[in-house]
Amino acid sequence: MYRIAMEKLFQWKQSKRRKPLIIEGARQVGKTWLMKEFGKQAYADTVYINFDANSRMAELFASDLDTDRLIMGLELYVGRRINPDDTLLIFDEVQEVPKALTSLKYFYENAPEYHIVCAGSLLGIALHQGTSFPVGKVDFLKLYPLSFREFLMATDKAHFAELLDRQDFQMIASFKQTYIDALKHYYFVGGMPEAVQSFAENKDFNEVREIQKRILSAYEQDFSKHALNEIVPRIRMLWNSIPSQLAKENKKFVYGLVREGARAKEYETAIMWLGDCGLVHKISRVNATGVPLKAYEDLKAFKLFLVDVGLLGCMAGLRQRTLLEGNDLFVEFKGALTEQYVCQQLKSIEDLGVYYYTNDRGSCEVDFVVDTGEQIIPIEVKAEVNLKAKSLKTYWEKFSPEVCVRTSMTDYKKEEWLVNLPLYGIEQIAKL
Repeated sequence: MYRIAMEKLFQWKQSKRRKPLIIEGARQVGKTWLMKEFGKQAYADTVYINFDANSRMAELFASDLDTDRLIMGLELYVGRRINPDDTLLIFDEVQEVPKALTSLKYFYENAPEYHIVCAGSLLGIALHQGTSFPVGKVDFLKLYPLSFREFLMATDKAHFAELLDRQDFQMIASFKQTYIDALKHYYFVGGMPEAVQSFAENKDFNEVREIQKRILSAYEQDFSKHALNEIVPRIRMLWNSIPSQLAKENKKFVYGLVREGARAKEYETAIMWLGDCGLVHKISRVNATGVPLKAYEDLKAFKLFLVDVGLLGCMAGLRQRTLLEGNDLFVEFKGALTEQYVCQQLKSIEDLGVYYYTNDRGSCEVDFVVDTGEQIIPIEVKAEVNLKAKSLKTYWEKFSPEVCVRTSMTDYKKEEWLVNLPLYGIEQIAKL
C-alpha cells in the first residue's frame, strides 16, 4: 500500500539534522505498518520494540537514561547487536513508558548516530502527567487515513492519481465518471488502511462496514481505558453527536445538540481529548482574513469533523445503496459527507492552516479558508453540480483574494476570479 508519508521518512533518514522521529496519529491509521515497512525498505536491520504491557522495557527505562546502558539493554532484549549505521530502532506505543519518551532527548544529544522512529496514539502522551517531553529534541510526522489520491493508488488506479498530479484536467474530464465512481467508493470506504485493503482485495462493502464498526468499537473502548472516569460520559456523548452536528445546514458545533442545556466549559476537556487522540479535526472560525489566518481565529466558534469519512458514514448508518445510487433521504447528509471529505483532504496537506469564514452578521459563510503561508484561499464546497456561490462572491468582493475555489462534481474551469476544481482533485489546491 503506497503512503505519501514514506517519502517523508526517506527524507528524514537522509537529513543531516535528523532527530528521533515521533509519528503522531489516531489508532489504526497505519503507524506500525509504516514504520516496519520503512525499516524493510531503507535499512539492513530493524529492531521493533512494543512498549505496551512490556514490563522489561519499563524496568530498563525506569532508572538512569544513559544511552550506552539503554542500547546494551535493548541488545540483550532482542538478542543481537544494534549497528547504528544500518539499523532502524522502532519504539511502538512509546507513551506507555513515559521515560522512554524522555530518553529521546538523550539519544539526540549523546547518541545521534542511532536512527529512532516512535509511534504513540497520543492517548497516553496527552494524559501522562509529569512526563518530561523532549521539546526541540525530536522531529514529528503526522499520519492520517489514506487520502483520496492514496486510495486511487491502493485500488489499482495509480494512472488516474498521476493524471491529477500532472493537473491534466482536459484528460481528467474525459475519464470523469471513473473519478466520480471512485470518489463515491471513497465516501463509503474512507481511508482507514484495513478498510481500504479489504475493499481493494474483495470489493465487499459489507466487509468494509464490519471493519469500520470494529474500529469505532475500539475507539469507544479507548475512551474508558485511557480517559479520566469523570469525562468518559462527556466524550461519548460528544463523539456520538458529531454526525447530527454535521447534518445541519449550518455545521457550526452546537453544545445543545450534545445534551440539552450543555455548556462549553463542561465539554472543552472532552473536545481537547478527542483532538489530542487525532479522532476529530477542530476547524475554527475566522471573521477577517490575512496572513497568518491564525491571528483572526475565533476560538468560541468551530466545526468538528471526524478523522475519516468512512467512519462518519458508518456512525450515521449510511447504507451502500443509498450512497452509490442516491435517493431523497440522502440529500441532507450528502453535504455533511462532502464537507467531511474536503476537510480530510485539506488536513492531509502539510503546512496548510484550515479554517472557515463567517461575517459577524452570519449572512456570509465560506465552508473553508486555507492559509498556505503565502496566500489565503477561500473554498466553497458543493456536493453536486449546483454552482451558485453567493457567499464566495461576497467574500471576494470584500477581501479580493488572488484566487477563490469552488469545488464540486463539475469539471475544472478557470474563470475571472474563480477556479472550479473537481472534488476528486481538491488535493491539488496546494499547487494552485
